[in-house]
Amino acid sequence: MSVHMISRDFILKKTAKLLLHIIFWVIVLFCYSYFFGHNSDNINYVFSFSLFLMPVTIGTTYAVTDILIPKYLLHEKYGLFILYCTYTIIISAFFIVMSFFYGLLFLTGLKIGEMAPMTQSPLFLFIAVYFVVFVASAINLVQHNYTSISANQELKNKVLEAQLKLKEQELHYLKMQIHPHFLFNTLNTMYGFALKKSEETPEMILKLSNLLDYLLYQVDKPFVSLQEEINHIEDYLALEKMRFMNTLDVSMNFDKIAHTIQIAPMLFIPFIENSFKHGQIRNQKLSIIIDLKYRNNKIHFNIKNSILNTSKDNVQGIGLTNIKKRLQLLYKDMHELNISENDDWYHVHLVLKITKPV
Repeated sequence: MSVHMISRDFILKKTAKLLLHIIFWVIVLFCYSYFFGHNSDNINYVFSFSLFLMPVTIGTTYAVTDILIPKYLLHEKYGLFILYCTYTIIISAFFIVMSFFYGLLFLTGLKIGEMAPMTQSPLFLFIAVYFVVFVASAINLVQHNYTSISANQELKNKVLEAQLKLKEQELHYLKMQIHPHFLFNTLNTMYGFALKKSEETPEMILKLSNLLDYLLYQVDKPFVSLQEEINHIEDYLALEKMRFMNTLDVSMNFDKIAHTIQIAPMLFIPFIENSFKHGQIRNQKLSIIIDLKYRNNKIHFNIKNSILNTSKDNVQGIGLTNIKKRLQLLYKDMHELNISENDDWYHVHLVLKITKPV
């Protein structure tokens, strides 16, 4: 936004504010004329008296709304607020009494009987002036409250927006860490087959092509179909079966999932990668059991891999660490992750609550 546009907007706001104030005081003047003209036919006297009383009302009002309220009341300086309000009342009362004598001396020539009935007692003058001050102060406080609420809401929106951007950046960073790790393992497998000139290399290339397509075009989406994620897992497992051959025993139990069920991509692969990376051959087999079900708006994912009871291997790799962070960001209070192990098995149980199937 240019400086010229900012200046124009500033001038327009100031002009609108000034116009509103003028309209308010014109209304007050007419209310004074109506109030003090009760039971009086002397219109010139009533209007002149009301006009003379206006500076006292305006000065008292702005002293309260522009000085006392913003500087003392809103800053919770109640003692000073009461003190200066007392001073303001004393000074304004003096000028209100002066207005009474103005009407008595200059408008009627000391003939109190010719004064409008509502101006014959200073009490009514006090009521009129301080009622206007009260109304203006109430409007001022409401305006301050609205401005404060709007400012707080705007600040809250900015904070939420900043948190969202940080969340997106962190998620992107975590994904960028997962992708190279995943591709590194897959390419290593393919390299081994290429060295052996295996007949299964073309099929492996096709599976890898599917995996790369998923990584390039699906993983950057906030959500993907759960069935697509399952297909991705199956392609990955097919590659690993080619690599491990007869030393791998994989049991897969995947429910038939409706395409309307969606999740964040690449949530399960790190756990599966972990099973191959840290799983150990027992009885000449690396055993992995994978189970995925969808029940009552919850996804239940279980994976177990064989380990040796003599192993002290630490399985908290980069993939597992990152997936925990992603789960906390994407499914906070909507997931349960339990990891356990005994002498024979390393077990991961993940439950995701899906609130809105689309």
